[in-house]
Amino acid sequence: MSSRPKTINEYLKLSNISKEGKLISPITETHCHLDLLKDVNLHDLRSSLEELGIRRIITIGTSNKNFEQVQNIQSNLKEVYFTLGTHPHEAKHFKDEDISYIKSIVKQKPGKMVAVGEIGLDYHYDFSPREVQIQVFKKHLELAIELELPVVIHTREADVDMMDILNTYAPKMKKKGVVHSFSSGLKLGKLAASLGFYLGFNGIITFKNAEEVREAVRQTPLNQILVETDSPFLAPDPFRGRQNEPTYIPVIVDKIAELKQVSVEDCLSIVETNATQCFFLD
Repeated sequence: MSSRPKTINEYLKLSNISKEGKLISPITETHCHLDLLKDVNLHDLRSSLEELGIRRIITIGTSNKNFEQVQNIQSNLKEVYFTLGTHPHEAKHFKDEDISYIKSIVKQKPGKMVAVGEIGLDYHYDFSPREVQIQVFKKHLELAIELELPVVIHTREADVDMMDILNTYAPKMKKKGVVHSFSSGLKLGKLAASLGFYLGFNGIITFKNAEEVREAVRQTPLNQILVETDSPFLAPDPFRGRQNEPTYIPVIVDKIAELKQVSVEDCLSIVETNATQCFFLD
């Protein structure tokens, strides 16, 4: 782009991904944290998303601390789906009762709770002991197998353990899921894809120092890629430094189309099909 847009509407005017300010075909935001958005009226956000052509949103549960909040958001916004799980940062706070609770919610809200997650391993921060992270991760994978639900996986600097665990559990999983916010090594990416998982990409692919992540996009089949914002984190360039929002998803699609050397029309169509198939959305 010849100039740097200040708003997503300005961005769309400079891009060929939209027509008259609306995406040329609808898209799903597959990973965000609506409960963490600051100073955002969710009903106003819903209107903005509808105007842009973003038709579905998946908001993510990360621990027993926000399980009820994500459900309340979903109950008030029909376009919203949700997940429940224990993020590796929160693994030290996990209780076995959380598993029973998730089982009860699946029965109460079939079709709206679409995955077990966000779960996984994070050895960058180690906010929870690694052995606890592994134990809690495995419990959630076993839950996903029992419930026949896909998973939303977080992994950072834990490639070896993650590959071992995926090799063990993936064959037992009727529905796989996504390794979200992918920024791991290519070896893990290729393994996850070979096991049937999708890889989720977000604003990181626009960062100057993220060439390895862009290479992961190039090497991942387009029919195994999901687009996400992970808002309020990781706002894409040219909006980096601001609070991220689901409205920035067109920037991610644009960049993936560029990296995969396909038209934005094809990119939009394929990643939307991927979202529907990964999470079995209606």
